[in-house]
Amino acid sequence: MDGETWLAERFERERPRLRALLGSLTEAEDAVQETWLRLARTDADTVDNLDAWLTTVVARVSLNALRSRAARREDPLDVRLPDPVVETPPPDADPAHAAVLADSVGLALLVVLDTLNPTERLAFVLHDMFGVPFDEIGPLVDRSPAAARQLASRARRRVRGQAPAPERDLARQRAVVDAFLAAAREGDLDALIAVLHPDVVLRSDGGTARARHTTVLTGARQVAAQATTFGRLFPYARPVLVNGAAGVLVSAGGRTLSVMAFTVTDGRIVAVDVIADRRRLVALGLDD
Repeated sequence: MDGETWLAERFERERPRLRALLGSLTEAEDAVQETWLRLARTDADTVDNLDAWLTTVVARVSLNALRSRAARREDPLDVRLPDPVVETPPPDADPAHAAVLADSVGLALLVVLDTLNPTERLAFVLHDMFGVPFDEIGPLVDRSPAAARQLASRARRRVRGQAPAPERDLARQRAVVDAFLAAAREGDLDALIAVLHPDVVLRSDGGTARARHTTVLTGARQVAAQATTFGRLFPYARPVLVNGAAGVLVSAGGRTLSVMAFTVTDGRIVAVDVIADRRRLVALGLDD
């Protein structure tokens, strides 16, 4: 294997975690591409620790992008979900693919990360997801190591309160999601409530063109009632992976109607994130 191929493969293995720094698919891919270009211009023999080098460079690129986004003061809609990564589940449990999925960042977590300020987000992601020590994070965010630790701690408290850790076993996730869909199709409110956490949150992003589909619902009974309303569409749902977790794509006649991401914890659904913005769905290339 030549040096360029080796670097490319190493870089691809890091891509899912590198995306966590930004969340927005377009911005994240831009940051990742910029990092790759810098890597291609660098003599690999001078890089002692490629993981550390990649992390540092993409962190600086991402921090600049996050600060630029904040400076533009883009006020989001009531619900603005990050662009998802949607793919068809692999037919078998490929170990390499499973490792990539394990490093993926779920949509519910990205929603919470988007509420953090740029330095909090960077400190949290670098330390908790990449294992970067605070004495290295401090200079990246123009803080002392102690201050960087405080940034990450504040972010961690918010994340734990709003984005519970998901079930790691994809088969268990899928079983819970399948039970949810079956109950919704049957209009079985009790069965739906049984698979929903009492404090489940449903976020739906319909964009500006479908503003009536933009909403936030909390509580098992409210979410269950909403699911029975749209249960007639679930026969058109097919399983997909959304940011590495169990999800569904709802389509009819080759036209994608929505993408649904589920966060499953301890056998129950704690979050449902729905993108129904037709413009964004088309941009993601999800139509058949």
